[in-house]
Amino acid sequence: MSTQPRSVAFRKLREAEWHELDQLTERALKGGLAKLTGAELRRLPVLYRQTLSALSVARRTALDPTLIAYLEALSGRAYLAVYGSRRQTRGALRRALAHAFPRQVRALAAEVALSLAITATGVMVAMLLMNEDLGWYDAFVDPGLASGRDPQASTESLRSALYDSGDGSSLTVFASFLFTHNSQVALTCFALGFAAGVPTMILLFTNGLMLGAFLSLYASRGMLVPLLGWLLPHGIPEIGAIILCGAAGMHLGRSMLWPGRLTVRASLKAAGRRASMVVFGSVALLAIAGVLEGVLRQVIRDDVTRFSLATFNAVWFLGWLLLGGRKSEAQDGD
Repeated sequence: MSTQPRSVAFRKLREAEWHELDQLTERALKGGLAKLTGAELRRLPVLYRQTLSALSVARRTALDPTLIAYLEALSGRAYLAVYGSRRQTRGALRRALAHAFPRQVRALAAEVALSLAITATGVMVAMLLMNEDLGWYDAFVDPGLASGRDPQASTESLRSALYDSGDGSSLTVFASFLFTHNSQVALTCFALGFAAGVPTMILLFTNGLMLGAFLSLYASRGMLVPLLGWLLPHGIPEIGAIILCGAAGMHLGRSMLWPGRLTVRASLKAAGRRASMVVFGSVALLAIAGVLEGVLRQVIRDDVTRFSLATFNAVWFLGWLLLGGRKSEAQDGD
C-alpha cells in the first residue's frame, strides 16, 4: 500500500512523455521511420532513453509491478522502432537518398556551381586547342583510356565504337574502363578536398580537358551528335557524380580555409557530415550509371532512343536535386 502513492506520483510526472513515445512508436512500427518528421525522429531516441531511465528507477525503488510491466512493454516496442526492423533500415536509406542527399546538394550550391564551371572550362579549353591542332589530344587523353580512339583512328572505326553491332566486347571493355576511371575521379575529387580543395579543382579541370578532347575528336569527323547520344544516357548521372564529389571536396577545403567562428577542427567536422551525404548520393548515381553503361547502352543503338533516354535521365536527375526533400524541409521548419 505504501508503494501506491509513490507509483501514482511517479506516473503523473512522466505520463505525458510515455504517451508521446507510445504514439511515435506506433507510427514508426506501422509505417517505418520515414513516416516521422525530422523533429519527431530526433525526439524518438530522447523519449526512449528517458523511458529506460524511468524503468530503471521503477525497478530499483520497487514501484507498482503493473507500472514496471507497462514500462518494460513500452521500452521493448520503442527499441524495435529505433533499432529493430529491416523495414526501418530501408526507410532510413530511402529517406537519406530522397530527402537528405538533395537537401545537402542544395546547401552546397556555390560549390556545385564552381565544380561545374571548372569542368566546363576544361571542356572548352580542350576544344579550342584541338580546333587549332588535333595533336593536343595525346596531352589530354591517356592512351590506355583512349583505347585506339584517337586522331590516327579511321572515321569508320570511331563510328563503329558508337554503333558496335558485333559481340560488343570491344565497346564493353572501353565502357568498363571509362566507368572505372570516372568513378575513381569522382571519389578522388572528394578525398583531395582535405588539401584545401586545390587538387580537387585541378582534377576537375583535367577531367574536363579529357571530355573536351573526346568531343572535339568526334566533332572533327562530323559525329558530335552520335557521340552525345552514346555519352549522355550514362554521362548525366556519371559526370553529375563527378561534379558533386568535386563540390563536396571543395566544401571541405573551404571549411579549412574559412572556418568562420568555429575552430578549423569543428568546421571540418561539420563540413564532413554535409559532404559525406553528397558523396553517398553520388555513389548511388555511379551505380545507376554503371547499369546504364553496362546494359542499356550495349543494346540501344538508335540515336532517337538514346536521346530520349538522356532526356528522361536529365529530368529525374535535376528533379531529384532541385525538388527532393522540400517537404521535409517545410516540416522541419515547422
